[in-house]
Amino acid sequence: MAWYDETFVQTGRSPALWALVGFLVTFAVVRTVTRRIHARQAARAEGSGPVKDVYIGGVHVHHQVWGILLVLVSGLLTFRFRPESPWIDVLALLFGAGAALTLDEFALWFHLDDVYWSTEGRKSIDAILVGGALGGAILLAVSPVGSTNESNLPAWLYSFLVATHLAFALVCVLKGKLATGILGVVVPTLAWIGAARLAKPSSYWARRRYRGKKLERSHRRFGPSYQARHDRLRDLLGGAPAAPPEGRPQSDR
Repeated sequence: MAWYDETFVQTGRSPALWALVGFLVTFAVVRTVTRRIHARQAARAEGSGPVKDVYIGGVHVHHQVWGILLVLVSGLLTFRFRPESPWIDVLALLFGAGAALTLDEFALWFHLDDVYWSTEGRKSIDAILVGGALGGAILLAVSPVGSTNESNLPAWLYSFLVATHLAFALVCVLKGKLATGILGVVVPTLAWIGAARLAKPSSYWARRRYRGKKLERSHRRFGPSYQARHDRLRDLLGGAPAAPPEGRPQSDR
C-alpha cells in the first residue's frame, strides 16, 4: 500500500487509475454479457440463461441509460463535495463504469438507431478504444495539450508551440483519422506522425488536395485489406456484427 500511496495518491493520479479500471472492467463485463445474450438469441433460445435484456414498463432499456446516470451522479457528487481519497476513487470508479456503458453504445446515439450488432455498431468499439487510450494518457499524467511550460519558455513561443501541436491534431482529423487526432491532443508524437502520413481517400483533405497518383496511393493504402485488419480487431473485442434473426425486432443484443 505504501507503493500505491506514493505512486498514485500523493501524485493525485488515483482517481485516474480507478476511472480507467472501472472503464476497462465494465466494458469487458458488458460485452461478455451482450455477446452471450446475442448468441442465445441467434440460437432462438431467448428464454434461457441468467442474463437477459432489461425491460421497464415494456420498454427495452439500453445499458447506455445506466451509464449516463452513473456519469451524471458521480460527476455531480464530485463537483459538490470534492472528496479526498478513498471517496474520490470510488466516484472515479463509478464515472469510468458509466463512461464504458455509454460509449459501448456510442454507435446507437451517433446514428440514432439500434445498430449494436450491425456493421455501424463497430463505431462503438472505436469509441471504447479512444476512451481507453485517453484514460491511459491521463493516468500517465500527460498534459491535456501534450506539454507543459516547465522549461520557462517565453509565453509567445510556448503559445506558438501549443498552437502548432493542436494544428497537427486538426490536420489528422481533416485527413480522416479522428482517433489519431483526438489522441494526438495528449500525445504530440501521434499528431505529428498522423499529420505527415497519407490521408484517407474519403477525407476532406484528400478530396481537396489529392489528385492522380497520390489519390491512387491513398486508395491502395486504405483499401479493403486495411479495412479488414481493423474490422478483425473490432470484432475480436466486441463480437462480429450480424443481421437480426428473421422476423424478430432488432435488439441491442
